[in-house]
Amino acid sequence: MIETALGLRSAFSAPHRLAAKAGAEVLEDGGSALEAMVAAAAVIAVVYPHMNGIGGDGFWLVKRPGAPAFGIFAGGGAAALADPAWYRARGHTDAIPTRGAEAALTVPGTIGGWALALEEAGQGARPLADLLAPAIRLAREGIAVSRNQSAVTAEKIDGLRDVPGFAETYLIGGEVPAPGAKLVQAPLAATLERLAEAGLDDFYRGDIAATHARFLEAQGGPLRASDLAGHAARRVVPLAIETSWGRLMNMIPPTQGMASLAILGAFDRLGVTEGEGFAHWHGLIEATKQAFIVRNRELGDERGMRRAAQEMLGQAELDAMAAAVDMERALPWPHRAKDGDTIWMGAADAGGTVVSFIQSVFWEFGSGLTCTDTGVFFQNRGAGFSLKEGPNLLTPGRCPFHTLNPALAELKDGRVMAYGTMGGEGQPQTQSAVFTRYAAFGQPLQQAVSAPRWLLGRTWGDATDSLKVEADADPALVEALRGAGHAVETIEAKSSLAGHAGAVVRHADGRCEAAADPRSDGIALAD
Repeated sequence: MIETALGLRSAFSAPHRLAAKAGAEVLEDGGSALEAMVAAAAVIAVVYPHMNGIGGDGFWLVKRPGAPAFGIFAGGGAAALADPAWYRARGHTDAIPTRGAEAALTVPGTIGGWALALEEAGQGARPLADLLAPAIRLAREGIAVSRNQSAVTAEKIDGLRDVPGFAETYLIGGEVPAPGAKLVQAPLAATLERLAEAGLDDFYRGDIAATHARFLEAQGGPLRASDLAGHAARRVVPLAIETSWGRLMNMIPPTQGMASLAILGAFDRLGVTEGEGFAHWHGLIEATKQAFIVRNRELGDERGMRRAAQEMLGQAELDAMAAAVDMERALPWPHRAKDGDTIWMGAADAGGTVVSFIQSVFWEFGSGLTCTDTGVFFQNRGAGFSLKEGPNLLTPGRCPFHTLNPALAELKDGRVMAYGTMGGEGQPQTQSAVFTRYAAFGQPLQQAVSAPRWLLGRTWGDATDSLKVEADADPALVEALRGAGHAVETIEAKSSLAGHAGAVVRHADGRCEAAADPRSDGIALAD
């Protein structure tokens, strides 16, 4: 059994071992959690491209000792040309395409987030070239394709093979690379090297930006140089709720951070006293339904919402969600799920700073559209917009609904916990499982991540809205869920459908612990 990684100074968790190694090495050398996360973010963009990349978005939650937590919102807005009329003129009246140039309609924001994080790191920050060096080397010399990347590429190849640039970049000899195959990404290495030399701003207002603008326009997409030049990440105040366990925080809209907090806020009111039984699982599942009902009705870019997300997390609102939960029967659940694939990473440094970080391209390999000159593929996050009236209506400059949401908690005994997962619709659900197991019911951190999980609804292209439960779950618990009216479907044990979770905890006395998900290719390291 995998044990929790324990240390006295620092810790790092990532869903790929090389990203964890890059982050941990910065921490062990005395670097900050912010610097370590930039190094790891660059590496994981190289070694786990099906889940994230520098053509996507990023979100940070950061807690420093003695200071309020803050967030970095590095999500890109829609192109100035991108409105429903632009898509109607191209024959799209019901939905935005999910692959190709027309799906690449939002500015990639994550590099801007790296830049703001390094500003926050302040004096004594390590040279950018040093932080990007491991990723540059891996891209130039080649990576061993992970089992997860190989399997996902094979699963999604029909929709990606003919997208410009994809086959040249991510197939080998026109075929899906086998696990362990050597994949060289020389153009991406050159792009990262250019960023190391010219600075991260080059991605938005320099040579890289100019190359991307020409490419995107030539491919028929709406993004232009002016859209890239207008982007900047911003420092934000996270959403927060007070619970019996402590203060829980998550990212502002248009992410689903509000839903993740609402699940835990409602569950806290249900009076469940033991983990892993029917009350624990059923209570979280039913709280999820109540939170998702509000999420689906209300969330989008803040500028288009009827109510502020923090208002939806008020005492009366959470009381109402909890009151709507029937602790004996399941609420019927036909539901349109939110797709998405992502990486989550966490870090804690020797100075006491804790970081929760997410980087994503929405679907696997995003739009698939890849600039062969730079090796960058562009997210399809904008496919999450609606072409119909509502809080998620496609509007130039606005951000679409995001499934990604990094989580952070300040527990009442002084522990600071960073946690999160990939998995689109499953992210709030997996977060609730990991957090309650550890913080509410005292399970060891690695056990809280590794234990059997569930997924309500569909993700990763799955076609059913059932309650999916991993095969190693307690059979008596599964039968109890069925008896309460849950439409249970069994999935394989340690399935990627249940997410790639992780967690990092810093104790009040400076001790650190970290856990990584056996469902991923990652590890947790502590010093």
